[in-house]
Amino acid sequence: MIRFHMHSERVRLPRVGVPHRTKKEEDNRELSKIEKYQRAVRSAGAEPVPISLGLSPSELKRLAETLDGFLLTGSPADVDPALYHRKRIRECNEIDADRERTDFTLLEHAFAENKPVLAICYGIQSLNVFLSGSLVQDIPTELRTAIEHDWDDEAGAPEPFHKVQVAPDSGLSRIAGAADAVVNSSHHQSVLEPGRNLRAVARTADGVIEAVEWTGDSNWVMGVQWHPERMETDPLANALFGELVVAARRREASVKT
Repeated sequence: MIRFHMHSERVRLPRVGVPHRTKKEEDNRELSKIEKYQRAVRSAGAEPVPISLGLSPSELKRLAETLDGFLLTGSPADVDPALYHRKRIRECNEIDADRERTDFTLLEHAFAENKPVLAICYGIQSLNVFLSGSLVQDIPTELRTAIEHDWDDEAGAPEPFHKVQVAPDSGLSRIAGAADAVVNSSHHQSVLEPGRNLRAVARTADGVIEAVEWTGDSNWVMGVQWHPERMETDPLANALFGELVVAARRREASVKT
C-alpha cells in the first residue's frame, strides 16, 4: 500500500521578480498598474517579488540571486535612444534612468544564470536594446501606419485590439496554438532591429514587430509588445504567464539536482 504523508513545510513557489514601472510611480505609491502584473504571476502559480528601482547595484544583484525568473513590466517611459545610437526625436517620451539600470542589471543576471524572462511592452524594448537592438521611436511619425497601436487610457477611449501573425515554427506559435492572435495595443514604440539572438516571431499587418524570443540557448526568454496582464480571460495571455512559471520551476529544479 502506498502511504501519503502530509508535510508541515509549504511547497516553495518560484519567485518572479517584477520591477516597478517607473521610479515616479514607486515613490508616489501608485501601485494599481504594477499590481496587475503581480496578480498575473500569482494566478500562474508563482510568488511575485516587487523590485524597487531605488536599490543600489549591490542590493539589486543580491535580490536577483534569490529569484527564479523575471517579468519586465510596461512603462510610460521610453528607453534612451542614445543606448541604441540614435538621436532622440521630440515624440520620444521621458527617460527613466533608474528603470533602465534595473532592467539591464536583471537581464545581465538572467542570461548569466539561465533564468527565464517575460518582457512586456516597455520590457520588450528594454530587452531588445540590452541585446544591442534598436527601436522605432514613434510609430505614427516613422511608419505612418493605419493600424492603431497607441492608446491614451487617460482620455477614456476604449483600448484598441488588433491581429498579429505568429511565426509557425516558433515557441510563441506552440503557446498560442494558432497562426494568429488578437491582442490589445498600447505602445508608440516597437522593436526595429532585433537584438543579438532575438528572433521576431509575431508582427501586425503593417510589419510592426509584436513579439520576439531568445534563440541563443535553451533559456526561455520571450518579449511581447502587448499587455497580457490586462487580458485576464485570454488563453494566450494566461499561457504566457504559465510558461514563465514553468520555466522558473524548471530552472529551480535544475539547480537542486
